[in-house]
Amino acid sequence: MRLFKRTKKRAGWLAIAIGRDGVAVSAVERGADARLRLGLAAFFPGTASVELIDRMARETQSNAHHCVALLGGGEYQILNVEAPNVPREEMKTAVRWRLKDILDFPVAEATLDVLDIPLDASSRAQQSVFVVAARNSVIAPRQKLFLEAKAGLHAIDVPEMAQRNVSAMLEPEGRGIAMLSFGDDGGLLTVSYRGELYLSRRFDVTLTQLLEPDHDRKHQSFDKITLELQRSLDHFERQYSFISIAKLVLGPSSVIGLDEYLSSNLYTPVETLDLAALFDLSRTPELADKAQQQRFFLAIGAALRDGEGA
Repeated sequence: MRLFKRTKKRAGWLAIAIGRDGVAVSAVERGADARLRLGLAAFFPGTASVELIDRMARETQSNAHHCVALLGGGEYQILNVEAPNVPREEMKTAVRWRLKDILDFPVAEATLDVLDIPLDASSRAQQSVFVVAARNSVIAPRQKLFLEAKAGLHAIDVPEMAQRNVSAMLEPEGRGIAMLSFGDDGGLLTVSYRGELYLSRRFDVTLTQLLEPDHDRKHQSFDKITLELQRSLDHFERQYSFISIAKLVLGPSSVIGLDEYLSSNLYTPVETLDLAALFDLSRTPELADKAQQQRFFLAIGAALRDGEGA
């Protein structure tokens, strides 16, 4: 299965994010007024099993959609590597050869996909690509899980692309957007520009740590995030000088004070996303709660693959 398979949609994408405590499922629709509407946000608690996926498929009528499942943060690697000077049809083969000394597992055991990183005509940066690599021992059981549950699985995606889909909706004309979200896997920083992913960076700070009631421990996490952001954004500006970042957008969550803390320590404007500003939530009123927005954030982003259909 190609990680970023593009197929003609039937009734939009149903996105499935498997977490430690259950499965979050989302679908996005376009209303009569052309505004995007969140048509579904359902959570199925428990460990992902054939029985749970089967129940999810039946209750969400997954057969009316193309289904995309998100990998978790520890189930793949995303690497920025120099683009081989080969024809497009030979890119995966050339990249696979290049990764044999980079991956922390044998490249023969990897499922790969390649994402272009477009450069400005005036840029002097080295042309590079993102390579997403997952062990076959991760991909095959995920496919088997859905097959045995009789839930059609049409694509597998990664959180970076889901987050890119949301940040692309926020981009001002001619400027990029940095976005930072947190979950059980830690923090995920991305930068998008003209709808393309240009930066992916993981932070070793989890949502649980940010919700820590102890003030000192929480602010230690705030300090760590601030330092990582400063280093990441400074390096990005040197590498992609043709991209001006308009702002840093924090993914929705119930974390209190992080936006203010970052605003006082970064030169980039900071704001926290409310999904109600992007989507009609009339069918999912429970998402007025920021903790619920955080739970479904990546699944919603993955469901935005609608615009990527062939």
